[in-house]
Amino acid sequence: MDARSNWAGNIVFTAPEFHRPATVGELRTVVARARHVRVLATGHSFNDMADSPGAQVSLAGLPPEAELDSAASLVRVAAGLSYAQLAARLDRQGFALRNMASLPHISVAGACATGTHGSGLANQNLPAAITAMDLVTAGGDLVELRRGDDSFPGAVVHLGALGVVTRLVLQVVPTFDVSQRVYEDLPLDVLDDHFTDVMGSGYSVSMFTDWRSPRLTQLWIKSLAGEVPAVPEAPWFSARPAPSARNPVPGLPPEACTPQLGVPGRWFERLPHFRPEFTPSAGDELQSEYLLPLGHAVPALGALRQIGDRVAPVLRICEIRAIAADDQWLSPCYRQDSVAFHFTWIPDTAAVVPVVTAIERQLAPFAARPHWGKVFTTSAPEFYSRYERLPDFLGLARHYDPAGKFQNAYTKRVLDGG
Repeated sequence: MDARSNWAGNIVFTAPEFHRPATVGELRTVVARARHVRVLATGHSFNDMADSPGAQVSLAGLPPEAELDSAASLVRVAAGLSYAQLAARLDRQGFALRNMASLPHISVAGACATGTHGSGLANQNLPAAITAMDLVTAGGDLVELRRGDDSFPGAVVHLGALGVVTRLVLQVVPTFDVSQRVYEDLPLDVLDDHFTDVMGSGYSVSMFTDWRSPRLTQLWIKSLAGEVPAVPEAPWFSARPAPSARNPVPGLPPEACTPQLGVPGRWFERLPHFRPEFTPSAGDELQSEYLLPLGHAVPALGALRQIGDRVAPVLRICEIRAIAADDQWLSPCYRQDSVAFHFTWIPDTAAVVPVVTAIERQLAPFAARPHWGKVFTTSAPEFYSRYERLPDFLGLARHYDPAGKFQNAYTKRVLDGG
């Protein structure tokens, strides 16, 4: 990734300064001196969230620490580490994260700041694992926030608006093995009565559709080792097991994906869809995602099918996942078990944005919440109607950043409507 653009290349950053400090002390100095500053993590956002009218800071130069406290089942992680880097270290010491996103390439701090998630009816999003975080605030001060603090649920998904996170403390569990199996051509109509059956058939489940046909293109079921998905034995389950490894993005090689066909392997080698040594997903793409209450999954599927002929021409693939509720003020899963509709688009912003608007119109009756780091056209008033704690978050931002040092065009447009 070029330091002057995001991962997809659809956003060229305009920040006049770029810093890559080697120590937390250097970082504190940069933040204290800057009039405006934002953090650039791995650049896996598809909007201008990471841009700045002043300084842009990368944390990739900080020491890549990952210090395990095995007795407490906690790991203290440097903000610049990717999930791939952290996972391998944890596993060597006999520990694991409960879940991972489909891409292991993303940074721990960046993914948590935006409420990124994996899948599983019982699995919360990635920031739910955070128990503490170190934050450089506007004056260059280093403060520690801990679970149990009144404002902690408001600081976990922070969009970069509170300060610069330097370290996170995450809960971990004993390492475990997972196997994944891929099935094809399950009729969408089956989901009318069996959506929860299918979504609950494994530890982590992903449905894929191109909206071109009345069937799922693929169904990925990731099960704990020794467990076999029950739904393939159900009389209503007519999907076929994939005879060989698959890539969820049509036309792309399966070698980029984690092993399938029921072969067990370590959690970090199965829970993501893609291997860290390959280009993540399609690479040349845009992305959007909307999360809404799990109980609305079936009618939302119906609403999206109504505009399938408009979505399909600009779509690479759509993934459907489930995520358990959490208490984070700006999490799209705040206090609601959720279903997520993730759209991987062709890299044509002009063609994609009108379709994104159409999707938002179809999902409006279900109070869908966009993923903060993707392409969306949702307005600030709509965010206020869907996030009851948004005013409290803005109060938290004023507390840590009274002069607006961490604001940018994105935060003013999305959070303030300016």
